[in-house]
Amino acid sequence: MNSMERVVMALQHKEPDRVPVYPIISGASRRLIGADYKEWSTDAEVCSRALLKAREEFDLDCIVTLIDLSVECTAWGQELIYPENEAAHPDYNNSVIKDIDEYSKIKKVDYRTCERMTMHIETCEKLVKEANGEFPIIAFVFGPLGTLSMLRNQQEMYMDLYDDPDAVKEAAKEISETLKEYCRGLMATGISGIMFDTLFSSGTIMSKQMWSEMEGELVKELAQTVRDEGGLVMIHNCGERIYFDAQIKYMDPCAISFLYPPDDCRDFAECKEKYGDKVTLIGCVTPATAVIGTDEEWEEECRNNMKDMMPGGGFMLATGCEYPANAPFDKARKMVELAKTVGKYKER
Repeated sequence: MNSMERVVMALQHKEPDRVPVYPIISGASRRLIGADYKEWSTDAEVCSRALLKAREEFDLDCIVTLIDLSVECTAWGQELIYPENEAAHPDYNNSVIKDIDEYSKIKKVDYRTCERMTMHIETCEKLVKEANGEFPIIAFVFGPLGTLSMLRNQQEMYMDLYDDPDAVKEAAKEISETLKEYCRGLMATGISGIMFDTLFSSGTIMSKQMWSEMEGELVKELAQTVRDEGGLVMIHNCGERIYFDAQIKYMDPCAISFLYPPDDCRDFAECKEKYGDKVTLIGCVTPATAVIGTDEEWEEECRNNMKDMMPGGGFMLATGCEYPANAPFDKARKMVELAKTVGKYKER
């Protein structure tokens, strides 16, 4: 069974030969080809070569193109800082939106004028060509509120939501209209689907009602755009107490990649019981354990995740967010090894 077949069975809530696995090796892949971080995150040839090398080196079952969370915001002119060994991030000393009155200047733009968006599309083209249908390529897109927070600063935007929610919502709508076209461009490369980061749909950031009002309908339209293009819709959300029920209501995803149990579940076992027949569960090993944890702690998390969520299929073992960019690769190797041994399903 190849990786594509294995992942498809997991998405169908069936038991493949073993649990599909992919520690989310993104920026860390640059080290496999000796590239620096900025080069990796701005050059499609370098990025695709590194991601393919990681898949080959660790025998990963798919590639998710998580470059960083600042790809989309540059379409509106947001300046970035490119640290030597970390992901790019906005220069918040020079935010595009400096005051609550400036949300009105955020309008729909042509994604093709954004170098980082077009670089992401080119990366996907190269990955799809090399994959040749043997493993899925899933593009990663930051949602409307997340992208808007890159233009303002998350804390300031959160306060603005109380002072002038209509202004924030209108700007998010303009961003969403841009993202629709961007998603169509990504789907045209032949990728299998798109994973949307819906970070704000979690109890650590805002209430379920506020998220539903501010972003629910926007991501519903984005999800439908992907389905209309024949793609799979997935969600990534590494926030605490995430709202599975609300996200499923609006987006109807085939899978959710997450780090913590949802707000209405005590643990991962209850999450499997409650949502395992609705979405494929992806995760949920703590990335920080790859840096500050012991080998035994890492292995225990992997084993416990499989014990709680692999029965009956519909589960993929992964880190709950990006594998640390500068962490040793030994724990990534161990995760794959455990998926191949502990994660084997019984032959029928």
